[in-house]
Amino acid sequence: MFAAVIALSSPAYAWGPVGHRITGAIADENLSGAARANVRILLGTQDLAEAATWPDDMKSDKADFWQKIAGQWHYVTVKEGDDYQPSDAPAGGDAMTALSQFTSKLRDPKTTVEEKRLALRFIVHIIGDLHQPLHAGGGTDRGGNDVTVKWFGRPTNLHSVWDSAMIEQRSLSYSEYAGWLSRSILPAQIIGWSNPNPSIWVSESIALRKAIYPADPDISWDYAYQHREELDDRLKRSGVRIAAYLNWVFDRPSIAGQSGKQK
Repeated sequence: MFAAVIALSSPAYAWGPVGHRITGAIADENLSGAARANVRILLGTQDLAEAATWPDDMKSDKADFWQKIAGQWHYVTVKEGDDYQPSDAPAGGDAMTALSQFTSKLRDPKTTVEEKRLALRFIVHIIGDLHQPLHAGGGTDRGGNDVTVKWFGRPTNLHSVWDSAMIEQRSLSYSEYAGWLSRSILPAQIIGWSNPNPSIWVSESIALRKAIYPADPDISWDYAYQHREELDDRLKRSGVRIAAYLNWVFDRPSIAGQSGKQK
């Protein structure tokens, strides 16, 4: 029990590993032929479910890139209104600016294979992050990290509940969860959700974020039941949009193979 309390109380960064793997697994099922080939060129035997957690896995790396630069690229802060504006980004960038920069690298034939591999992993991860409603924060509580709650009597914060606790409560592996969600996605939803404009994803997250703060900080079954469909919807949309975005990025032929000098 003590270990569980520590785990739920630790700082949260994004969807937890299970959530990111779910989005990656759903994305894998919806890649176009060209996108699938380019992903295989860059990642080899690694699928998108594995790649999706990599930017979080690397946060313990001591390099300045991970400790001083990349940390801001997992979220956006929109202090006013319901729509992200470029002026919302801090000097060091945010998830939206990072997504744009990594997309440019992935589409640039002069970018090395190693740089493209980094860009691809970040793109998959960032799109997942932008669908977690507390990653489009209002700038007052660090995306719910400062909102103390009790989850089934255990102290934690609201961000962690959405990152991991509600997902892990289902007691499913990421592949089981992804399979359940994938089978429920309708063709019309895939078509409707496949807009590669990230501003739409952020606006959706902001709207949901405003409705998920509990009136009573002691939350359990009622809260999970109330928001289960919304959680599943964000995971499904995220997976479909990762695929749609990569299909759009790799629309031109041989993107991954047209690299410059390899490292």
